[in-house]
Amino acid sequence: MLANLKVRRFDPETSRPEPYFQDYELEVEDWFTVLDALIKVREEIDGTLSLRCACRASICGSCGMRVNGRARLVCKTKFDSVWSPGETLTIEPMGNMPVITDLITDFNPFWDKIRQVDPYMQPTGPVPKAEYLAPNEDMVHLAGVMNCIMCGCCVSDCTVLEVDKDFLGPAALAKAYRFVADPRDGKTEERLKDLNEPTGIWDCTRCMQCVEVCPKDVDPMERIMVMRDKAIEAGVKVTAGSRHTDSFVNSVKRSGRLNETRLTIESIGIFNIPGQLAMAPVGLSALRKGKMPPVRDHGIPSKKAVRAIVEKAEEKN
Repeated sequence: MLANLKVRRFDPETSRPEPYFQDYELEVEDWFTVLDALIKVREEIDGTLSLRCACRASICGSCGMRVNGRARLVCKTKFDSVWSPGETLTIEPMGNMPVITDLITDFNPFWDKIRQVDPYMQPTGPVPKAEYLAPNEDMVHLAGVMNCIMCGCCVSDCTVLEVDKDFLGPAALAKAYRFVADPRDGKTEERLKDLNEPTGIWDCTRCMQCVEVCPKDVDPMERIMVMRDKAIEAGVKVTAGSRHTDSFVNSVKRSGRLNETRLTIESIGIFNIPGQLAMAPVGLSALRKGKMPPVRDHGIPSKKAVRAIVEKAEEKN
């Protein structure tokens, strides 16, 4: 089959320092992966094309790229699963990372964030004479998280990192969960306190992009949500995130629906004057455009039924 590729190129050492797209036309076989096609371009058409790969078996995680705007491991992505005859396949370097050249990104910021969550066991108490033992069910649960191969696909497509480079990101937070949930680790409370700080677990917007693109089904977003619950259960509540959660639940219990104005005020903190003043321009803009939600609760006819559902859920927790 004759296929068309559009590859994003970038070489800061040439007279053309800005990124640009280059088109390639090549024959692809039915069994080709996207990586096979790129290697064919490099070996037979354009030897200047730079890309990173190693195991070619979705183990090492080094060949992450964006294919048609979505992060993927190109070694496990069948070419015909993302391309149809007559179409052009667009391939770009991973997002939210500096580009070194062509399809190769700089992973130093990625590893810096991993190191911020203390990615190692911190047991307390007497050192056992043999190995540390853990219940089998706990380790089976953690196996899913430990499947992470640090490919960076989740970081590439994280919508929070697009606007806030200080956010720890889904990969680092999934790594943090691996130790928070390990019964052999003795620093769970300290970890949760650190993760409750700004740029931590409460900055995730639950867009689910990390879940969609993870090639190993690690489900980073769900790990972040569980750590939020664990933090609240551990009494770490003096954060905008925990206040947001409490305000959300209380609003629904009171009126059966969400009071967005009170949610914002209570999440920031009623007595947090600098924080409230910082939100004033947003509120004034919404008011001018007729988008300001009412301050008072507007209950729904079935609010008692909704309250009963919420209270039942609280009992189960």
